[in-house]
Amino acid sequence: MPPVRDGLRMAIGTLTALPIPPPRLVDRRVAAVAMAVAPLAALPLAGMAALTVLAGAWLGLPPLVSAVAAVGVVALGSRGLHLDGLADTADGLASSYDRDRALDIMRRGDVGPTGVVTLVLVVSAQIAALAGVSTEDPNVAATAGAAAIAVVAGRSVLPLCCARGIPAARPEGLGAAVAGTVHPVVAVMVAVLVGAAAVVTTSVIPGVPWWKGALAVVLSWAAAAVLLSHTVRRFGGLTGDVLGACVETTTLVSLVVLASSGLGLP
Repeated sequence: MPPVRDGLRMAIGTLTALPIPPPRLVDRRVAAVAMAVAPLAALPLAGMAALTVLAGAWLGLPPLVSAVAAVGVVALGSRGLHLDGLADTADGLASSYDRDRALDIMRRGDVGPTGVVTLVLVVSAQIAALAGVSTEDPNVAATAGAAAIAVVAGRSVLPLCCARGIPAARPEGLGAAVAGTVHPVVAVMVAVLVGAAAVVTTSVIPGVPWWKGALAVVLSWAAAAVLLSHTVRRFGGLTGDVLGACVETTTLVSLVVLASSGLGLP
């Protein structure tokens, strides 16, 4: 059981700001467990986002204000880790086509203009999409459910990104620790479980088609797969920043699909 316990600790400690004892050992087996249980580790964040939406409705706040609060809670609850990765990845992709130069830019602590613009656009789009769910369906449960689905879907892309066969871009860092650690069968099993959970969530919300949650998850994974494929070609492999970018991309696409009136909401 030590790899499972240490893997869960690694997942929670890395993906959230929750206080938890560090893993006693971090190796490839522990990293594989950490990435496989990433959706489970995201449940506290998903709950916080949903509760923030519900609290906003109870206080009579405008949907846009509640959406800002929910997205902010998730960002703070994850220490802004994935947003930082998104900004660094954008800067790396916008740099020269020299792989080493791009990786060097991503390794720096500062954020360039491309990263800033990307952050503003993605966070703004997440807020607008979450508020848009309220516009399409005034039932606050739909918005709370959308927030929870998007958060879990975003983290569930991690085992898919870390499946065997995807190399690390450099020999050090988080990307090197987790790249290629997850067995493809495990990654598929996690995907199926998360998709099923999304179906259950949307099924219990009045007025929302049962299949919409699963569609949001699948389309968001597809978007992350496109981004992952492109970054692996550009950088020569996976980095921790790329993982963060995939998480935020998946979260955004999930929210956009759930907010779309053309996909089944009344």
